[in-house]
Amino acid sequence: MFAHPEVWQFPYGRAFDRNETRAFLDDQITHWTECGFGCWTARDRSTDQLIGYVGLSVPTFLPEILPAVEVGWRFAPHVWGHGYATEGATAALNQAFTTMDLQSICSLPQVDNPRSCRVAERLGMRPVRTYVVPANERRGEVTAVLYQIDRETCLGEPKQ
Repeated sequence: MFAHPEVWQFPYGRAFDRNETRAFLDDQITHWTECGFGCWTARDRSTDQLIGYVGLSVPTFLPEILPAVEVGWRFAPHVWGHGYATEGATAALNQAFTTMDLQSICSLPQVDNPRSCRVAERLGMRPVRTYVVPANERRGEVTAVLYQIDRETCLGEPKQ
């Protein structure tokens, strides 16, 4: 999946090679170990084919918003537009606000990634502001939109 350039168009503009994929997966395992939560693999139920990942992470790439937890997703191009990102991210938000008892969740799609911005908006998230995310050794500087949603907005008023 990570070998498709479209999957990593934002923020890298290219596909991942085998070593980058391995490093990414190692980072995900480390995140789970250190934080107790992370991203889940997403599979097509009818074929059991891996189609992406979705879940929660700490956005360490943007220290000025920490402490924060981000909901994020990445899917294979052949399943774009099928609702998997919204479905998976909804489950992640539910986990964040119920099981983890968090008060607020963010998402940080790039401003030039309208598909991910629309997913954030379908989740009920609202744009707060833009941030310039500094370049690192693997990609150039990018501009992201900080979307946020709070527990009350996501879960609605508590039932009496």
